[in-house]
Amino acid sequence: MILNLRTLTTSLVIMLSLGASANTAQASSSSLSLPLQGTSSQPQDLTLEPAFWWAGMHNPELQLMLYSRDFPSLPQQLKVDIQGQGITLKSLEHTDNPHYLFINLDLSQAAPQTFELVISSTDSASKTNTPLYRLPYTLQARAEGSRERQGFSNKDVIYLITPDRFANGDTSNDNQADMLEQVAANFNSNPSNPNYPDARHGGDIAGISQHLAYLAKLGVTQLWVNPLLENNQAHYSYHGYSITNLYRVDPRFGSNEEYKALVAKANKLGLGVIKDVVVNHIGSNHWWLNDLPSQDWLNDATKTQLHNRESKPDLIPPTATKSSAMKSSVTSPRFTSHRRTTVQDPYAAAQDHIDFVDGWFTDTMPDLNQSNPKLATYLIQNSIWWVEYAGLSGIREDTYSYADKGFLAKWSKAVMAEYPNFNIVGEEWTANPITVSYWQKGKINADGYTSDLPSLMDFPLYEKLIASLNEPESWDTGFIKLYEMLANDVVYAEPSKLVLFEGNHDTNRIFSLVKENIDLYKMALTYVLTAKRIPQLFYGTEVLMTSPTEGRHDGVVRSDFPGGFANSATNAFTGQGLSESQRQAQQFVRTLLNYRKQSPALQSGDLLHFVPQDGVYVQFRCVLNVPLSAEQKAEALKSLIQNNYLTQHNACTQPSADKVMVIYNKNDKVITLDINRFASVLGDSGAATDIISGKTVSLNQAITLPHAGVTILELKPNSKSKTKTTSPQNAGLPRSQDSMRSRSKANALTRAHTNNSAINLAKNSTQEGTQP
Repeated sequence: MILNLRTLTTSLVIMLSLGASANTAQASSSSLSLPLQGTSSQPQDLTLEPAFWWAGMHNPELQLMLYSRDFPSLPQQLKVDIQGQGITLKSLEHTDNPHYLFINLDLSQAAPQTFELVISSTDSASKTNTPLYRLPYTLQARAEGSRERQGFSNKDVIYLITPDRFANGDTSNDNQADMLEQVAANFNSNPSNPNYPDARHGGDIAGISQHLAYLAKLGVTQLWVNPLLENNQAHYSYHGYSITNLYRVDPRFGSNEEYKALVAKANKLGLGVIKDVVVNHIGSNHWWLNDLPSQDWLNDATKTQLHNRESKPDLIPPTATKSSAMKSSVTSPRFTSHRRTTVQDPYAAAQDHIDFVDGWFTDTMPDLNQSNPKLATYLIQNSIWWVEYAGLSGIREDTYSYADKGFLAKWSKAVMAEYPNFNIVGEEWTANPITVSYWQKGKINADGYTSDLPSLMDFPLYEKLIASLNEPESWDTGFIKLYEMLANDVVYAEPSKLVLFEGNHDTNRIFSLVKENIDLYKMALTYVLTAKRIPQLFYGTEVLMTSPTEGRHDGVVRSDFPGGFANSATNAFTGQGLSESQRQAQQFVRTLLNYRKQSPALQSGDLLHFVPQDGVYVQFRCVLNVPLSAEQKAEALKSLIQNNYLTQHNACTQPSADKVMVIYNKNDKVITLDINRFASVLGDSGAATDIISGKTVSLNQAITLPHAGVTILELKPNSKSKTKTTSPQNAGLPRSQDSMRSRSKANALTRAHTNNSAINLAKNSTQEGTQP
C-alpha cells in the first residue's frame, strides 16, 4: 500500500458501571461480569489488549496493555496480583502517561486456564489497597499442529482480493451506527456517480465465503485479502490501511468469528488465507489518538528528534542540544520522503533517513514509532495473535521498509520463531533489486543488517515484465530486458521465494497496461505463473478487468468484481454475460492454474532460459523425477570442479527430468522455430503436449508458430529411443536432422558430465520440494 485510506471483541473495551443490583462489564459483542469494589466515582472504562492468549506458545512471555483514565496519577501506586496456576508476574511497566499499565507475565509453566488479574491502588500514606478491577483472563489451548502450520510456498498461487469490491454477501452489515462512513444507497444504483470509485461498496467476508468454490475451481490455493480490520475513518475507509482497532474486524466486513470461519471453510477447499498486516502506521481515529500511551508512541515531524533521542541513538547525534534538535526537526517534512534507499545508503545523511522512516503517509495515517519497546511488543503480539486465532497460512506486510528496521528484524524473527514453517512477504515497492534484496533473510549486507523475512514482492521483475512486453523487439529492447533482469537474481539470498505478480491494488490493470492485447496478456499471465517465483494474481484479472494506464486511479483499479454486487451486468462466477474474450481468458487462466497445481516442474523446478532471438523468448522449468545414485553425484561434482559449467547442475540438462517448455512469441506473422538450439534440454523428447489446447506437438521437426502468443509444452520422452542402442549424445534425435545431431554432438561433453545428476540439483530439488 502506498497511499491512503473494534465480535468477541479482542480489543476488550470494558465499560464498567455501578448498577443498583449488579456490577457488569459490557464488551462490544459480549458482556462480562466483573466483581467491582469501590465507589461510584471509581473506574469508568478499561481497555485490555490482547483480550486472551494461549498456553504453550514458543515465546512464553506475554505483555498486557491496560488503559484506564481512573488509574492513580502516580503509577507506583498500582499493584497487580495474579490468581492462577503456573503464571509468574515478571514486572510492571509504565510510561509518561499514567493512564496506561503494562503487565509482563511468564507463562512457561502455565496450562490452559482462566485466571484472575487483581488491579489495586495502593495509598502510600495508609498502606492500604483499594481493589479497582478483578479481571478474568483466559489462556486457551492451542489448536493441534498450530506451531507446525505450513505457510504459503512455491506450490501455491496467491489470489489478491480487495474485500469491499469483491462481493457483497450480506447487505445487512453495509451500514453501521458506530461507523463514520456509510454505503450510500445511490452508489449501488448508480456506479457512474463520480464519488463511487472511492466510496464503500459493501463487499464483505460473507461475499468471499460464498464464492470460495469458484476460487478453488479457478485453481488458486492462497487468498491474500486486503486489511479487514476496523477503519473507522470519515472517508476512504474501504481500503483498509487506516486501521483504528488492531484487534477488531470492521463490522461492515463482518466479525472476528466470521473471519475465523472463513479461514476454516477455505482450508477445507484447499485454500490458505494470508493476512494483510500494517505495522508502519494506524488510522487517525484510532482510540490511541485520544490519549497516546506515551509522547514517543508516534513519529512526529516536530518532535521526533526530541522524544526519540534515546531510542534512536544511531540517528540522533548525542551532542544535539534541545534547541538544535528542534531547529533541525522544524525543517523536516511532515510526510515521508519515500526515499527508501536512505535506509541502506552508506552515504545517506541521518536526517534524510529520518525523513523517510518517520514521515507520515497522510494526515489520516499517523506514523508509529516502532523503536518504542512497548509498542514493538504490542505489534509483534498482535501479528502472532491473528495467526493463532484465525489459523492463517501467511502474512503480507505492508510498506515494509517504512518502519524502523531494527524493529522489523525483531518482528520477523519473533513471528517465524513461533511458526517455523510459516511465510511472510514484505512490500518494498522499488524497481531496484538491490534495494529489495536487502530485506530478505540470508542476505549478507555490508552494514551487518540481518532479517528473518522470507519473501518480498518482486516489483523489479514486475516492472520489467510490463516494459518488455510493450517494447518493440531489438538488440536492447523488448524480451532482452526481461531476460537480463533475471541475472540480478544473484543479489538475492533466495530469489525463488519472492512473490511475482501481474498486478495488485496499487497498480493499473494488466490487460490495460498491455493495451488490451490478448496475446500479450496471456504472455504476462504465463510468465508470472511459470516463473521461478511464488505467483500472485489480482482479483478480476482472469476476466480482463481494465483501468486507466497512467497515474494512480485506485478506486477504478479496485472496481467491483463482475457478479459480486446486485447491480452487476455480468457475472464472472457463473459466466453469464461475459464476452467471448473474457470467457477465453478465464478458461486460459483456469487451465494453466490447475495444470500448475500438479506440475512439480512449475512448482519447484529449475529454470533455464535462452537469449531471446527474433522476437522469441524460450524458457524451461525442469525437475528430476529419478533419485540420484552416489556414483552420479560424485561424477557431477567432479565435472563441476573440472569444467565449472554454469548450468551443468540444472535439472533441465538431465534426461530423466520432467520438463516444461514455454515459448513467448511477439511475431504477428508465421515463423518457424528451429529447435536445434534447445537440443541439450530436449534430449530424447520426441513429442510434447500443449497444456492449453491438449494437442500433441512433434519435436522431431521445427515448431511452427502461426501468430504472436505463448505456447506451453509438457515434454514427453521418446518411447522409441528406449529400445534403440544409440549413443547418449544422439539418443532420441531424428536421423534426418544433421544440424541437430551436430549441435547435439557439440553438447555431448556437457551432457556426459551432467547425465542423470548433480549434487546441487539433488540438494536444491529436495529443499525446494519441502520448503514452506
